Amino acid sequence: MYYGIYHVFVKLLDNAILPPYKGSTFRGAFGKCLKKAVCTTRKKECADCLLVSHCLYARFFENKEWEHVPSPRTAAPPHPYVLEPPESTQTHYPAGEALDFRILLFGEEMQRALPYFVCAFELMGEQGIGKTINARRARFCLTNVTTQGVGLYDPATRRLAPSPAPLSLTLHPTTPTDTIHTITLHFRTPLRLKQDNRLQASLPFSVLVRALLRRVSTLFNAWGDGEPQLDYRGMVARAEQVQVADNQLHWHEWTRYSHRQDQAMQFGGLMGSITYTGPLEEYLPLIRLGERLHIGKQTTFGLGRFVLAAP
Repeated sequence: MYYGIYHVFVKLLDNAILPPYKGSTFRGAFGKCLKKAVCTTRKKECADCLLVSHCLYARFFENKEWEHVPSPRTAAPPHPYVLEPPESTQTHYPAGEALDFRILLFGEEMQRALPYFVCAFELMGEQGIGKTINARRARFCLTNVTTQGVGLYDPATRRLAPSPAPLSLTLHPTTPTDTIHTITLHFRTPLRLKQDNRLQASLPFSVLVRALLRRVSTLFNAWGDGEPQLDYRGMVARAEQVQVADNQLHWHEWTRYSHRQDQAMQFGGLMGSITYTGPLEEYLPLIRLGERLHIGKQTTFGLGRFVLAAP
């Protein structure tokens, strides 16, 4: 599966007030501006539009009317992106300060659509983000977009240079050469996992493995060359042998306001660190992929981000 990491560099033109976790704010503003950038019919609902099956916004943001290979592990295709907002919980930003973020794009089609996303970022800067101050949201200017250390955007000309070839992610069963018995995962943003239709407040290794397999298989099926050929049931069963050695996870509640549903919504999840011990070698490629892709629910907001630490 093709995979791109794009760093978006911006400078605030006004004072800004933003929530401690900014994923919902960035995603909401981005969605509105992407629709403004690409929508030609200006219909309120995508389902009523003749162009829905050909529209980048509908495919990217609404996940409407697109063809994919059905998967037994998902009822609907996953979105082909993750927005990673600034990790800082800072809420007040003065004019002139940087407010950089990243967008992860999955699949070859989404890499080609980068100019539309950059256009949407420009519109975000013009319309502003955050709370209204003096009848205006905080505007920003786009200063650069980079990938793989290469600058793509020239703010003087508002032109994009050609991107390097995107990265390619694969997952194959491996024969371990090193014995690894202990790893620690640090969850940087809330992890929301459901089992038996209930959110989980604990993270046994087998639950983690199920979530990783689901995330990787559905993304590769929808935006890559198909699901990896893995022993899914066997991997979950063998994961029961791995034990929790130290659990420093805690439930972190996050409330966001949904303008679409006109109500406050709870989006809490697990944060902190957890250490596992046991036969871990066969799971390391899967875990390292999960680091890149995020796991759990609401990944488009940047949730489910973790980093692996191994001795």
